[in-house]
Amino acid sequence: GGRMPRVMSVGARSVCVMKPSFMEEQEALGEHFEAIAEAELAIAVAFARRAELVEAGRRFGQARANAAARLPGSRWDAAEVAEREFVSELACTIRVPRRTAENLIAESRALAGELPATRAALEAGEISYQHAKVVINQAWSVPDEAKAAFEVEVLRSAGTVTASKLKYRARLLRERLHPETIRARHQKSVRDRAVFFEPEPDGMASLTLYDSAEKVAGAYERVMLAALSLQGPEEVRTLTQLKADVFADIILDGVTPSGLGKGIRGAVNVTVPVLTLMGLGEEPGFLEGYGPIDPDTARQIAAGAPSFTRILVHPETGAVLSVGRDRYAVPEDLKRFLRVRDKTCRFPGCNRSAAHCDLDHSLDWQFEGLTAHDNLAHLCPACHALKSETGWRVLHLGDGTLEWTSPTGRTFVSEPATVIRSAS
Repeated sequence: GGRMPRVMSVGARSVCVMKPSFMEEQEALGEHFEAIAEAELAIAVAFARRAELVEAGRRFGQARANAAARLPGSRWDAAEVAEREFVSELACTIRVPRRTAENLIAESRALAGELPATRAALEAGEISYQHAKVVINQAWSVPDEAKAAFEVEVLRSAGTVTASKLKYRARLLRERLHPETIRARHQKSVRDRAVFFEPEPDGMASLTLYDSAEKVAGAYERVMLAALSLQGPEEVRTLTQLKADVFADIILDGVTPSGLGKGIRGAVNVTVPVLTLMGLGEEPGFLEGYGPIDPDTARQIAAGAPSFTRILVHPETGAVLSVGRDRYAVPEDLKRFLRVRDKTCRFPGCNRSAAHCDLDHSLDWQFEGLTAHDNLAHLCPACHALKSETGWRVLHLGDGTLEWTSPTGRTFVSEPATVIRSAS
């Protein structure tokens, strides 16, 4: 450990005298914090610069679209094509999902236009990008005539509080300045209700419900009461574990008051290395829409779980050995082959499950494209439309690898989830 300070007695007082080495260490540590602060400043400046470039790019694309004519037979006008092309190429460039790119574009537009003080504070390093996002997200529904006052007031203390505390203050201020009742705003917001699935590490995942507060609170209370009723001297599970188990049981086995949902089971593919299935290996399985799962769970599913399609693969070559069901019709076999290969939409950055995608002819059938594995790929409806209606083009490079070329000529590679080659 460090050396202790020496204590000297002076009359009735004790004076603590720090040794020079201790003071030097403290100064060195202080220099580290100063360097961290400088790095944070540089990050804030970079975020401000990124927002400026994103908005400039959006405006440039729209200006070109305004001068362009609508393509014959296209269901989108030039402005729609320009917007979708810009969003998709931005998402590919910075390697984020399309929705994240859309949010970034909206944030950049707000900073460049209606929130100049927030942009200035970010450029000066007075706030972080997280703080700026708080202001943007709370300001978007504030009426235009109150926006400037809202921005000045919320930024008054933004540089001295955390983003979470700023969000609380900004929300209160927004309620005070907003002329529309909370009831009216709630009626609009409830249209955005949704359920989100998010893979997590170590074979886990999260399921999030976004809905009216009273419905979510009621659902949570039901789960809580059911979990509490299961507690007892013989119960070894914690309350937190009981709540998770109750929630999963209700979702998987519960029914609505009308009986709707009884007996319904989701259909999910699980890929199992053949040696793992035989108990001779410990390679993880692959759960469609999630990723790797532990060998025991993979074996349990492959043993006969009715809601899963079992797919056996060679542990070294990755060649498909069995899809668990004997169907000899070529189109169906080809569909399952491609679903194993792709697992998700094949547009760069899109993670929509292949189960909810279309099988697209990369070279259109009308242009002599073949119905073959090296001319087919899964595309979700949005990405399928993007390929058909915009300047994006795709080329098969072999072994399921796709090369996408953007409208500006930049290329992005999409690798298959499973490389399927000959077992020989």
